[in-house]
Amino acid sequence: MQFWMNLVLVVQLLSALVMIGLVLVQHGKGADMGASFGSGASGSLFGATGSANFLSRSTAVCATVFFVCTLGLAYMSNSRSGASTTETILDKAAPAAPAASGAAAIPGAAPVAVDTPAPSASK
Repeated sequence: MQFWMNLVLVVQLLSALVMIGLVLVQHGKGADMGASFGSGASGSLFGATGSANFLSRSTAVCATVFFVCTLGLAYMSNSRSGASTTETILDKAAPAAPAASGAAAIPGAAPVAVDTPAPSASK
């Protein structure tokens, strides 16, 4: 199970890095960063509008892979911890503290130590 979690985590990280790169390279409304792949040239590898479609589809595929990996990691993490008993701190009973001599115990308060005077030797 640990091998699969590590593999899915590596795929998730790689898809995130590729998706970041694809978003930065895409042709924006004011920026011509997508022109590095020839989005404005009609004789380019992808055609006149081919690089915009290619980059946007590649980004969508990377986003889908990232989303599926995230769901897979969440499922594997939940199924691994689901085998143990789910017990919270509030479910555990707090041990009862002994009340101070002569004083009423206040619920939720810390016990107070009572100093008793040492017996004196009288002559």
